[in-house]
Amino acid sequence: MRAIGDLTKNFSRWEFACRCGCGMDDIRMEVVLMLQIARDILGERIDITNGVRCPVHNLAVGGKSDSSHLIGWAADPVVPREADRYRYFWAFHKAGFRRFGFKKGIMHVDHDPNKPSPRIWLY
Repeated sequence: MRAIGDLTKNFSRWEFACRCGCGMDDIRMEVVLMLQIARDILGERIDITNGVRCPVHNLAVGGKSDSSHLIGWAADPVVPREADRYRYFWAFHKAGFRRFGFKKGIMHVDHDPNKPSPRIWLY
């Protein structure tokens, strides 16, 4: 059985684990805490499509070789409807994120201290 809220009141480690099943799940707690703040601002559940990625899975999904997912600084929350995009952006920005990528149905957020910030991109 998966633990509910074992990192914060609403987020669990398994939500951030590499999707290939390798077991890699070393998400940065700072990222999780910022996601929790955004969730509290939104007042609704935030589903994570990608958290940490191992190098093999990152390559398989077309991730960049220096992806922040590889070192636990990034997550890709689901944005349920296009109309919610601004509201989600606002909540994540208010929580402290300054790096955003947008794709249909998904928003990339990261807090990688080794990358230029602030940044917004489409993919």
